[in-house]
This record gives sequence, structure tokens and C-alpha cells, in this order.
Amino acid sequence: MTESTAPEVVRVAALQIEVPDAEGSEARLARVTAMIAALPEVDLILLPEIWNIGYFNFDRYASDAEAATGETAASLAAAAAAKGAYLLAGSIVERDGEDLFNLSMLFDRGGDLVASYRKIHLFGYGSAETRLLKPGQEVVTAATDFGIVGLSTCYDLRFPELYRRQVDQGAEIFLIVSAWPFPRLHHWITLNHARAIENQAYVISCNCAGPSQGRHYLGHSMATDPWGTTVAATDERPTVLLATIDRRVVHDCRAEFPPLHDRVLGRG
Repeated sequence: MTESTAPEVVRVAALQIEVPDAEGSEARLARVTAMIAALPEVDLILLPEIWNIGYFNFDRYASDAEAATGETAASLAAAAAAKGAYLLAGSIVERDGEDLFNLSMLFDRGGDLVASYRKIHLFGYGSAETRLLKPGQEVVTAATDFGIVGLSTCYDLRFPELYRRQVDQGAEIFLIVSAWPFPRLHHWITLNHARAIENQAYVISCNCAGPSQGRHYLGHSMATDPWGTTVAATDERPTVLLATIDRRVVHDCRAEFPPLHDRVLGRG
């Protein structure tokens, strides 16, 4: 599909799911694939960060890690193909030899893998992520039939240079998978809006919900437009965010208001 024939309106679903500690990975995978099958017709589906294990279940990272070609990836590729939608499959703990990574995978409407992103900014504040995982090294964008998307994960949201690099690679839509907990709700909402405003791009985020290992994920998945206006948002409860975005808003915003054009530092 060429740029001129790419759809402008994109229907999005973000699955803000609970990740209860007592639920096994196989049961959760079955629950999530059933949720995907039950969605209305959409173009893009997002899952949250390390949803199959639970982000704070650090003692399961090594035992439950999978290759990028493992059962979880295969099941979600099939779910994307059956739904006929792009699927950003949240993230999993990926095993690559002796190393573990926080890996996100984007499947297209036919279930083919079109992009993989290893989380660059690992979180060390009250987290074992920096001890257990290796950081990714590559800024990742991907061409879809509705434009170029940029992939990022949770703590990445605090690092604006990552998103500016994605804009330089042509990104119009930022996709963020997350396991962001309370109490930093104000940070989460503000940073979602800031990344949209400063890059004149859509930001679509998918966060976990509910308790896990004594923490509580704050939910509040959202879609924010290039002007910083909230298109759709959730609260802290498990739910599915449904939103419709229009790529013409990106083009109109960038044409009307010039900050990306007026950049002096960091261009290229």
C-alpha cells in the first residue's frame, strides 16, 4: 500500500489488563488471545509491558523467558492474522543466549513480524530490571499501512531524545507499552501529553492495571493527539481503551505550527 492510499483514520484498541500473580503464563496467554478475538474491528491493538509474567515478578524472569520465536510470539502472530489487525504485543522477557531483554514485537495484519524493540532505558528505582536485563541499543520505527510508528516501553517515556530520534525517522504515531505503577500518576499523564506536543505526533499508551507483588499498576492508558488533546483515556480499572485517530491531524498540525521546522539543536 502506498502512502497516498494509506488509510488516514486508524481504529485502535489498547488492552489494559490485570496481571494477577497467581495466574500462570499459559492461562494469561489464553485469556489475552480470547480478548483480542472478541474485539470489534480495529486496525491496531496494543498490549502492556511484560503482561505474560507480570513486571514485578522478577523471580520468574529467568524461568519464564522465551525466545523471540517462542510460543507467546507464535500465538500472538496468529491472533493478529485472525483479527486482520496490527498487534503490538506488549513486551516479554526475551532470552537470547545467556542474555535477557525486555522485548516488544509488532505483527502486521497477516501475522508477520515487522519490528522488534528491546527496551533501551531500564528502570532501577525499586526494580530489579537493571540487574536482570540487558538494555537494547536500537531506536526502532516501523512502516505500517497507516504510517510510521515508533516503539518504546514504559521508563523510555522520560527520555525525550528517544522520541525526537523517532520523529527524525519519520514517526507520526508513538506506541508505548507500560507497567507504570502508582504513585506517579501525574508524571505518567504529563509525559504522555509532553511527548505528543513536543513532537507533534500521536501518543498511544497501553498500561497494566491492578495489583501485583504489593504494587498497583495505575492504568490510565490513553491516546493523545499532536496538539496535546486527549482523544480517549481510561482510569485505573482493567478495561479496553478504544480510540479513533486521524493521521491528517499530524499533517495539519505540523503544517500550521512550525516548532519541528524551527529546530536548531539536534537536527538529523
